[in-house]
Amino acid sequence: MTEIFVKNMVCPRCVMAVEEILAKMDIGFERVELGKAVIYEPLSPDKMLELEGRLRSMGFEILKDKDVQKIERIKILLQEKLQHDKINDDFNLSDMIKSDLAEDYSRLSNMFSSLEGMTIEKYFINLKIEKVKELLFYQELTLSEMAWELGYSSVQHLSTQFKKVTGMTPSEYKKLKHKPRKGLDEV
Repeated sequence: MTEIFVKNMVCPRCVMAVEEILAKMDIGFERVELGKAVIYEPLSPDKMLELEGRLRSMGFEILKDKDVQKIERIKILLQEKLQHDKINDDFNLSDMIKSDLAEDYSRLSNMFSSLEGMTIEKYFINLKIEKVKELLFYQELTLSEMAWELGYSSVQHLSTQFKKVTGMTPSEYKKLKHKPRKGLDEV
């Protein structure tokens, strides 16, 4: 078995897209999950180049550096947390990452900052703000419910952070005709 780490996989559709590419290239695989494909046999250099090109045409990238793979794992972990779980008051970002990657958090944090140009905490805040934008777009939750779901201590805290990141309040954002948003892989 060979693992190929793939950057920018952020949703089930990304998994399906990578599975489709592997199938079209007759590359046998055991499974594809966010950030990774497990294939049965190592690829020849030519086959790997072809795979890289096909993945790149779909917005993906093969990760070869171990540190970059860890950074991508952190990003996927945080994206999944935001998409699938309520963030409780006692949520601890560093404990979650440390436990998942089984490494010293300060080392991971320094690596993340040097490679991404922002801290893990700032990245997570940016993800949360994009989630707020999505929730505002669909108008399914009140600001109070959003604050509770995303682990903010209050609506004021959420609003302050939203304004700091976007330059406008959630109410101002809600009034925009065109509501700019980023995909989670673009944060």
